[in-house]
Amino acid sequence: MTRNIIDTHVHFWNLEKAEYSWLKGDTSILNRTYELTELNPQIEAAGVDKGVLVQAANTFEDTALMLEAAEQNTWIAGVVGWLPLMDPEATAHKLSLDYLKNPYLKGIRHLIHNEPDPAWQLQRPVLESFKILAKHSMPYDEVGVNILHLETAIKVMEKVPELQMVLDHLNCPPIAQQEKFGVWGERMKTAAENPNCHAKISGMGTMTGNLSGWTKEDIKPYIAFALEHFGVDRCFCGGDWPVLLLAGNYVDTWQAYTTVLSELLDEKDQARVLRTNAIDFYRL
Repeated sequence: MTRNIIDTHVHFWNLEKAEYSWLKGDTSILNRTYELTELNPQIEAAGVDKGVLVQAANTFEDTALMLEAAEQNTWIAGVVGWLPLMDPEATAHKLSLDYLKNPYLKGIRHLIHNEPDPAWQLQRPVLESFKILAKHSMPYDEVGVNILHLETAIKVMEKVPELQMVLDHLNCPPIAQQEKFGVWGERMKTAAENPNCHAKISGMGTMTGNLSGWTKEDIKPYIAFALEHFGVDRCFCGGDWPVLLLAGNYVDTWQAYTTVLSELLDEKDQARVLRTNAIDFYRL
């Protein structure tokens, strides 16, 4: 088992302490409280050494819970929190007052896939907030789930090219459709042309369309595609716990990722994708 992995995509949520609007009406196993105490016993078996918590709600409460958890769990190296991007003044104020001083706050994300408008990020106030993030070298996680989101991300990069961005879950490649690689592939090639755009290999199992029987062979072509076009210096990995539980377990998910990477890369490049690149991107 490969050791010293940095898992750059870990969630947890407490339904009694914060509101998670996307879970309302959800009938899956995700609609309950998940705390890190459930995950902690599995990280060593998965070969994970450090982790990055990623926001699950567009609220300060969710970010505060993550920052508190980072202080209490030695394996958590960073937090990707939330800011009110529609309000650049409030964004700048929260950064200067709090987040830039916090040793764990390493990035920002907004649940754009919950916004009715797929071009939500192209609004002038949001773009102004992106410029503020870029000014402070604060990376941004882009959680797109369709082609329109990816096209919006490309336009954001054109308008704010200095923004360090990572495409969470490879912006949902068409694994279930077994498409190689279609419009998604063309847009990903375009995104990769920006040297400040990175690719996060995460959430692959839940995209296969075969939640109970997917294998490493299902996801390997899409990981290879990302490595080819973004390069080994701009890709890193994340587990996406507990969402990954919809399609398996934590240890097996990481086994699939590490096996694919061992088949595609030498040991030095595996270390970049599994650890070094995450340290560089999030300044861990």
